[in-house]
Amino acid sequence: MVKVLLSGTAGPYGWPEPTCGCASCGRLPAGHRLPTAVVLDDVLRLAPPAGLPVTPPATLPKGYRMTVTPDGYAVSGPDRGRVLHAVPPGERGGTPSPCWAEDDYDLVLIDLLDRPQRLGDLRRRGLVTARTRVVAVNLDHRVPSETELARRLAFWGAEAVDDGTVLDTRRPAPARPPAPKRVLLLGGARSGKSAEAELRLITEPDVTYVATGPTGRLDADWLARVRAHQRRRPPYWTTIETTELEALLRSETGPLLIDGIGTWLASVFDACGAWDDPAHDRPRGRNPGRFGTALDAVAARCDDLVAAWRQTRAQVVAVSDEVGLSVIPATASGRVFRDALGRLNQNLAAESEEATLVVAGRVVPLPI
Repeated sequence: MVKVLLSGTAGPYGWPEPTCGCASCGRLPAGHRLPTAVVLDDVLRLAPPAGLPVTPPATLPKGYRMTVTPDGYAVSGPDRGRVLHAVPPGERGGTPSPCWAEDDYDLVLIDLLDRPQRLGDLRRRGLVTARTRVVAVNLDHRVPSETELARRLAFWGAEAVDDGTVLDTRRPAPARPPAPKRVLLLGGARSGKSAEAELRLITEPDVTYVATGPTGRLDADWLARVRAHQRRRPPYWTTIETTELEALLRSETGPLLIDGIGTWLASVFDACGAWDDPAHDRPRGRNPGRFGTALDAVAARCDDLVAAWRQTRAQVVAVSDEVGLSVIPATASGRVFRDALGRLNQNLAAESEEATLVVAGRVVPLPI
């Protein structure tokens, strides 16, 4: 057993920071969390005072080994209990050892407010397993509140502990509660709905990101938005550009992030020729086939999507536009699209374990 004392769990200046006037710090009493301080078995200090890098001591107590790795500092104790202090590269002292071993850890102490995808990468490489206890450290005003911190950590399979907590490597992580199978995130333009979707899955090791919109090669503004989304995503995620969501939902079994339903429906309108005079009873520019009108074809695709959503074996987080709170579209085609997306959102929400509205970056659950 390696005993780990966390006498502090905050960032280098505490949370709240003494001279900070931000809303996050203002919500907390002085001294709520002290700067992170980690001591192993009362003999080995891992977290130094603020502003100083962690450096391996010149000598270690008998039976201990400390190795600089690409992920931070790996420490093993006399009973081979393994602890990782996941320090960002800029805060390390020393270079990674050429002989470090990629074995799974019993306990990981990690700053999850700085690039939480690092935890997903540790999981992807097998260094964090279902039994690894993951504890967040360096907590500070990068998150708005303790409540929001707890919400995020629940998604990420991690925990925050109070200052003064003693951990030991024999205690495995508590079982993660199952994630909702289907989540629908609704919001207006620039509401933060895509960022919320990514936040929920950011520490998963194997996510398929499904982009249903155009690539933006001919639209500089759209291309900038696409690139911003790409920069936020972990490089090890798989990206698929497709509008065949029905087939994907029926075939995939791993986590899916779909962004988004509105652009998928727009592509269906394109394919079905439903933009031209959508109130008219006759399709324009397409063979109606077995459907009565272009809008019938759109409705059939929407019904098939809802059926696939209901049947999927994957864990799905989908983003869609909430269109009922804006101005009334000036064109008939715009009004028909708004109504079709509103109905589709309702039908998907009815088949979702969770539906949530994102407004100004804040998350508002929509209970049944």
